[in-house]
Amino acid sequence: MPDDLVDKTFNIEARQRYGIEEVPGEDMGYFSAISKAGNPKFFKLRAQLLDDGRDIVPLAETDNLWTWIKVYASGGENVLHSHENEDHMFIVLHGRARFYGPNKEEKELGRNEGLMLPAGTYYYFNSCAEEPLVLLRVGSRAQEGEINMRRGPDGEEIRGGSKKNKWKAPVRREGAYYE
Repeated sequence: MPDDLVDKTFNIEARQRYGIEEVPGEDMGYFSAISKAGNPKFFKLRAQLLDDGRDIVPLAETDNLWTWIKVYASGGENVLHSHENEDHMFIVLHGRARFYGPNKEEKELGRNEGLMLPAGTYYYFNSCAEEPLVLLRVGSRAQEGEINMRRGPDGEEIRGGSKKNKWKAPVRREGAYYE
């Protein structure tokens, strides 16, 4: 990832903001600083493809709106969960994803297809193609409270970078990018 597109510094505040623990010896992804009023943030849709695991590439963020590229070699967010205080959406940029809801909803999405998830909506998804899955993810604060609060249907918290969420460290594919 070119240095002009991503702030590669370890940003503990951003990791805490999204409920992502630092996994010793593993890289969960890069996190950007929060943009403030009067300072536009330019970005490009570009992410390194993976041979294994998953990755996050932040594009731009404010206190109430954020957009990332999420890359999955296989799998996905395999545990039924909801984001209690965040409305968010996914748009498939590359590959295919199968999304599931709590009432046996199931829908396969391909390039340029998306899904809107209001706060409190339970879902999970998996990559369902041979090539890596690349998603554009946009989130916004829906109400007061912690934006990193993810819960399973049992009411238990599910942290983004946890084993319970089946997180796996990214293995980046040399010289291969979505752009």
